Amino acid sequence: MNLILQTERLLLRPLELSDAEAMFAMDNNPNVHLYLWQKPTQDIEETKKIIEMVQSQYIKNSIGRFATILKETGEFIGWTGIKFVDDHVENGNTNFFDYGYRLSEKFWGKGYATEATRMWLDYGLNHMNIDKIHAYTHSENGASNTILKKTGMTFMETYFDEDGSKWNWWLIENQKRK
Repeated sequence: MNLILQTERLLLRPLELSDAEAMFAMDNNPNVHLYLWQKPTQDIEETKKIIEMVQSQYIKNSIGRFATILKETGEFIGWTGIKFVDDHVENGNTNFFDYGYRLSEKFWGKGYATEATRMWLDYGLNHMNIDKIHAYTHSENGASNTILKKTGMTFMETYFDEDGSKWNWWLIENQKRK
């Protein structure tokens, strides 16, 4: 996949195996997993398999999570992007476009997630012409819930996953395609 996107401060490109070390450092941090599934990555080989899985999504769906790089320093700060969910059911849904992101802790609170989210929602709706993009966040993750709301997503409902964790379900619709 050759797609490269940019915002004022960020470069977004397909994940590469060379991102494994930085991605492993992010995913090995328990704080990063506080509002996820509490399962930090334990070895870099697991991270490499995740990157290969994402790369297969690029081929299958022409989109997926992208490495998110700080332009000023060239640092990998995490991943952001749209993926097509067809491998599991979430809140009773499958075969839908999902927006998500994960950033390394040292890059939290600097507006990068909001900047990337705005760009991805615009790209998905206006360039990919997606009808609906969903997102889901842990109900207690105030920062992520705030980001989704302020970037135009609409809170739809709360739901419980199979482990009993409470999640918020979000949606943005393409107004041109309604």
